[in-house]
Parts: sequence; C-alpha cells; structure tokens
Amino acid sequence: MPSSTPVDDNIESNPLLQDFDFPPFDIVEAKHVRPGIRALLKKLESDLDELEKTVEPSWPKLVEPLEKIVDRLTVVWGMVNHLKAVKDTAELRAAIEEVQPEKVKFQLRLGQSKPIYNAFKAIQESPDWKSLSESRKRIVENQIKEAVLNGVSLEDDKREQFNKIEQELELLSHKFSENVLDATKKFEKLITDKKDVEGLPSTSLGLAAQTAVSKGYENATGENGPWVITLDAPSFISVMQHACNRALREEVYRAHITRASSGDLDNTPIINQILKLRLEKAKLLNYNNYAEVSMATKMATVDKAEELLEKLRSASWNAAVQDVEDLNSFSKSQGALEADTLSHWDINFWSERLRESKYNINEEELRPFFSFSKVMDGLFKLAKTLFGIDIEPADGLAPVWNKDVRFYCVKESSGSPIAYFYFDPYSRPSEKREGAWMDEVVSRSHVMSRNGTTARLPIAHMVCNQTPPFGDKPSLMTFREVETVFHEFGHALQHMLTKQDEGLVAGIRGIEWDAVELPSQFMENWCYHRDTLMSIAKHYETGESLPEEVYLKLLAARTFRAGSLSLRQLRFASVDLELHTKYIPDGSESIFDVDQRVSRKTQVIPPLPEDRFLCGFNHIFAGGYAAGYYSYKWAEVLSADAFSAFEDAGLDDIKAVKETGHKFRETILALGGGKAPLEVFVGFRGREPSPEALLRHNGLLPVTA
Repeated sequence: MPSSTPVDDNIESNPLLQDFDFPPFDIVEAKHVRPGIRALLKKLESDLDELEKTVEPSWPKLVEPLEKIVDRLTVVWGMVNHLKAVKDTAELRAAIEEVQPEKVKFQLRLGQSKPIYNAFKAIQESPDWKSLSESRKRIVENQIKEAVLNGVSLEDDKREQFNKIEQELELLSHKFSENVLDATKKFEKLITDKKDVEGLPSTSLGLAAQTAVSKGYENATGENGPWVITLDAPSFISVMQHACNRALREEVYRAHITRASSGDLDNTPIINQILKLRLEKAKLLNYNNYAEVSMATKMATVDKAEELLEKLRSASWNAAVQDVEDLNSFSKSQGALEADTLSHWDINFWSERLRESKYNINEEELRPFFSFSKVMDGLFKLAKTLFGIDIEPADGLAPVWNKDVRFYCVKESSGSPIAYFYFDPYSRPSEKREGAWMDEVVSRSHVMSRNGTTARLPIAHMVCNQTPPFGDKPSLMTFREVETVFHEFGHALQHMLTKQDEGLVAGIRGIEWDAVELPSQFMENWCYHRDTLMSIAKHYETGESLPEEVYLKLLAARTFRAGSLSLRQLRFASVDLELHTKYIPDGSESIFDVDQRVSRKTQVIPPLPEDRFLCGFNHIFAGGYAAGYYSYKWAEVLSADAFSAFEDAGLDDIKAVKETGHKFRETILALGGGKAPLEVFVGFRGREPSPEALLRHNGLLPVTA
C-alpha cells in the first residue's frame, strides 16, 4: 500500500467509533478508515463469539444481540461507503480497498454461523411458532433463507471456495465502478470555436465553462468559452439533445458507449470474471444459474420475469417502430442530410426537435419554472396532503459532507419527529458518482433505542446529480430532474414512515428487491398531477405560474416515444437475465454478442457493433441489480396500479385523495419488510396487481373499438 496514505491510530478519537445520534460526516477522513473499521470488526467478532456461546432460540437471546451486531456494521460501513460515493479521493479508495476483505470475511462468518442458523430453525420448529407476530415470522424465514444463500450448509472445501468467490466478487464490483468513474472523468473535449457549440442551451454552456475554469482556463465564460464537454450526465445528455454539430454528437456518443472498455480501465475481463464466479456460486448452492439465486429472495421467478418482459416488449414494439419512422420523416422535413440513415447520435437530437415542434415544449425553456426550493416546497406540500406529515428544514442539527447538503426533519401532524433525512442535490463530477440514489443512514429500531423506551428514529440519504446553481441563478431543474427528486423521495418515505419496530424488517430492510421501486415510481406519477405540478412550477424571477397550455402539453408529451423508452429498459433487463441464465462464460458467444442478440428483439435501431455499453452497466456489475434489472418494470406495474387507486377515487376529490393516501401510508409505507409484498399490495389495492394501468399510462394499450 502507498505509505503516503496517512493513518490515525488514535482509536479513542476515531469518529467512526463514536456514539452519535447523527454521523460525524464532516470529520471522517481516509486516515480513520483502516484503524476504525479494524477496531470495529474486532469488537463485533467478540460480540459474535459471545452470541454463539450463549445463543438460545428466543428473541432476547438471539435476534436482539444479532440485530445489534448487524446494525453497527451497517451504520459504520455505510458512512464510509457513502463518503466514497459523494466525496471520493484516492486515499479513501485505498483505505476501503484494504479493509474490505476483512469486512467481507466477518460478514461471511456471521452469515454462515451454524449456532445462529440452528437457533432460527429451532424457533421455526417450536410450538410457539404459531403465536409469533407476522413480522417476527418474516425475520426468522428471511434469516434461514439468507443463511442458506450465504453458504451455511456447505462443508469445508466447498465453503472455502464459496468464501473465496464472495471476496473476489466484492473486490471486482468495486473495481468495476471505479473504472466507470475514472473513464467518465478521463474524457474531456475542449471546444474553443463558438459554432461547434451551436444549439447548446445557456445552462449547458455555463456548466461547460465552469468545467473549463476548473481545468485551468480561468477566463472561460458561458458566452465566449472555452468550453469543456464531459461524459457526466448533465453535460452528455445536453450534447446528445441539443448540439447541432453532428460530428460532436457522434464523438461524445461513441466515447460514452465505449466507456471503461479499453486500456487499463477495461471492464471486459472484470465482467467475464464476475459472471464466471456468479455461476460457480450458483452451482455450489445447487442452483442452475445465478438468476435462480437472485430470484430466491424476490417476488418474481425467472419464468415470471421473462413473461412480463415479453408481454411489455410486444406491447411496445410497434409503437417504437413508429417512433423511428416519425423521426425519419420529421428530420427529412427539416432538410436533415442524415434523414434516411439516422444513427444513435441523431435520435435524441431529433426527438428533442420533434418534441418541441409537436408539443412546443423546450426542456431548457421550462427550467426557470423549476427552481430547486420551489420544487422541494411543492414536494413537501404533497407529502403533507397524502400522508399527513410535516417536513421542516433542520440544517445545522447534523454534520454534513458538503456545504450544499440540506438536512430535514419529518414530523407527525402532532409535531413529534418521526425521521430525518439528508439531501445532496447537485452534480460534482470530480468526486461524486453519477446517478441518483437513496440509502439508509440508520433504520427505525426498538432494540437500538437511544433512551431504552422509544424506537430509534430512521434517517435517510437522498443523493441526486442535478444542475448546480450558476452565478446568481439558483439550481434550475429540468422536468426529468424534478421526476428524479420525487422518485428518490418515494424511497426515503418508505424508509422514514415505517411503523415497524423490528429493526431487521423496518423501512426498506427485508423488502423483496423487485418491490422496492414501488413507492419511488409511485411518487413520479404526481409530477403530472395538475395541482401538484402547478404548486411547484413558478418562474424563479417573476413568480408567474406555468401556463396552462404548457401543462397540457407536458401531459400529452408524457407518452412521447413511450415505446422506445420502454424498449430501452427492456434491453437492459433482458440482457441482464440472459447473462445470468443462459450465457456460458468463455463459450463461443461473448458478452457483447449476447447484447447484440438481445438488442435485435429490443432495439429498432440495433446497437453499433463496437457498442460496449455493458462495460459501464454499474447496476448489474457494481450495484444490487444482478439478475434483477427487470425489477424496475416489475415494480412499475405495481406502482402504476397503486396510483390508479387514486385515479379511481378521483384525483380532484381532496377528501378521497387524503383517505387513499392514508391507506397507502398504513400499508405500503408502514409495513416495511414485515409482510410479504404481494400481501401488502393486496392490503392496499384490494386485489392482485395488473399491468393494465402501466400500459394505459404509457399510451401502449391497444385501442379497443
């Protein structure tokens, strides 16, 4: 290890080991990671020794001490991992990489503990089983299932092999995401000639100039440049949608689809190794393939997932073909030379032009109506209407990792706090990973109570990568960025409004992965609800409301290219399942061949032969979505159907909306992982889910005569 990475060995003062209400994010540094995590693991190992010696098949002698061990590791490792995602440095990476194998080793030991496993089995087989609460039964069943998937039943050699695989997989997925981040950072396109940036909106030019300043061009301005284009989402998407310069679009597109696919950042061998190890792991556990392992803890089965994907694919295909034909004829009418041979770098550009002409909506011109503070106010107002909660700024109460991070307190209508959350909204390409996510800081728990009587309150993170404030302008958001904030807030609500006191199934813990996107996608629907949208869409300078006709156009534009956008997700979901069911590592077909084959059925314009999109597919190689990307579509069926309950009740009937909102809160948001998600859904909706609402919202239902 580079000796230049400092280490602070003073355990007493190590912030990772302090007792805190809110994590000391402001003072944790790379130098605290090695000694802090090692001291923590040592303590947890002795706690585990003690538990294994004294364990009995009862809640106080098994589940409570177990939860304390799991919780401590989740919270402390969570802090470190979170900082890596939002404040990445070479020192922090190196420190995490060094202690990670030790952390995985401990997790494996815990997950494979025979005394704990046997005690859970004894609870399940005891005469008291029938009288256990539903959430306690779920904990026992989950723990037994997880232990088996963690290799508890494997004997010596096989267990050793299994553990080696787990260690290597953890390492590879970290390396994968680091390569994507580094490859994204590596691409910089300096532009000095104004005509090369023609079409780019002023916000994007401002961002590109800001990037140029950070690269040493201190006199760069949005007006006169120079400009630096990057592969960071706000920059990349803007070029794809708005740059008139076709050669620039092609260059940036090609850079994006070949990210992390060559040189020392090449993820190809990493992907091959990951797939090989996942298959080996599945075989050790007596499954046919890794997808079966993944589905063991989900609502769906491989067959059910494939069936849904095919149903949605066939409903989307003709609409997507029509989308491409519309673009061809529209670009031709605009005199585009490329009209007959539209390629990937033309699609977004001409889609934006067609959207503008069809609905007269220009995403950029809408930005002034979506200023960050107004959007948050409207979101919080909606949460009050639906769920009867108040959200108040609490900046200063908890330490933060960046000056732009906001902190909020969630209160019952009675005024008592029930949760807290951090929100880190803006893009910081030099240190923050792309995308948007929600995660837990701590979960609700009776065992982890701070005062011994009331449950510890849940705390969440919300992280986005939207356009930062520029000059004296606040952060002005695109409509898509608004949807993203609503989405992440939906996840946060399920974490924060849980009524579960059993920490192991509180909030988002213990919920089947393919049901976890339900509340987040549900919240996105409200962005199209007239009163909600009108309450947030106020011009940041004049205060005028979004004009009514623009709202109606946004509504109409919602189904614009729905077939194509649906197929895009279906390509990702299908290639993911294909790689984790039928693909043979080192066989005659490469991973890229598989993608090409799947794409023939899921993309109207097949990907370029040199497309290496898989090398940047963090979700399935460095996130939790391996053989699980279909979950987005699975949960979209659930969320659209849940929203249709509000449509059925009457979206303009405030009393009905509040009653339905209360029911949603008491079921989907309150029950956490303490009840099977299908039962939770039926409890809310009164019946099993149907894909009809999703297809209707997307305008993909065949029109009946």
